[in-house]
Amino acid sequence: MHPAPSVIIFTALSGLGFGMMVFLGLGFLDVSGWEAFAFVAIAYALAGGGLLSSLFHLGHPERFVKALRQWQSSWLSREGILSIVTMGVFGIYALMWIFMDVRNPALGSLAAALSVLTIFSTSMIYAQMKSVPRWHSPTTSVLYLLYGFAGGALLTTQVVLAGWLMLALAVAQVVTWVVGDGAFAKTGSDMGTATGLGFLGKVRLLEKPHSGTNYLMSEMIHVIGRKHILKLRIIALALGSLIPAVMLLALPSGHILGLMVIAIHLVGLFAQRWLFFAEAEHVVGLYYGQR
Repeated sequence: MHPAPSVIIFTALSGLGFGMMVFLGLGFLDVSGWEAFAFVAIAYALAGGGLLSSLFHLGHPERFVKALRQWQSSWLSREGILSIVTMGVFGIYALMWIFMDVRNPALGSLAAALSVLTIFSTSMIYAQMKSVPRWHSPTTSVLYLLYGFAGGALLTTQVVLAGWLMLALAVAQVVTWVVGDGAFAKTGSDMGTATGLGFLGKVRLLEKPHSGTNYLMSEMIHVIGRKHILKLRIIALALGSLIPAVMLLALPSGHILGLMVIAIHLVGLFAQRWLFFAEAEHVVGLYYGQR
């Protein structure tokens, strides 16, 4: 599928922001006053910035309220509602923490739980799509949650925990790629099943359905060379999790090291998220001789 920048930014930054809220809500960071304000501001900037970027992927951003009305059937609506509720609950917790130096455990735990549900609902926007076999797997949700937890731990200075979460993330990422690479073939879908003509024998494309591009082709079909996939996977795996894990667990901690790890992780995260969309084969591609 076409890797739209707005969706890449949304899924990457919002996951980091809500991941931070998990650890801040559970009281992992022992700071107060302006220091607490700084961490809360970063969490809100990431979560809020990610959500704002997602509006640009809507056909009519000014009608975003309509995207929240289908909560009974749409994970997109659930994600939007959960995001608003989570930021509201966490905001109350943060105000008490910053201005009253009071950390309410019950309110913080609720904010953390809502943050986890928000990250999960974001993952389910993609994991529930049967039309994209690579996404339609529990590994998608596991990967989104681990990216949120690992990034949140890193940004709240939980050095050792972040290191181990990065290693878990590396394993989950490899498993996700292995499972995803064979997902389309396991569905048994091909041009014969797509057209309903498979009973006649092997179906092949005689002529392209359109003389030019259309919306489906530009949004749902994205071809990337195998050699580029391998290079990008190595970059995503090395920078997104392996190198940060080694730096966090093997090197003496410090502010400079922390900033370096954050920068490296962000590069890997954006590479992984670009691949997440670029590698996804939508079944509509079968009608165009593509996968």
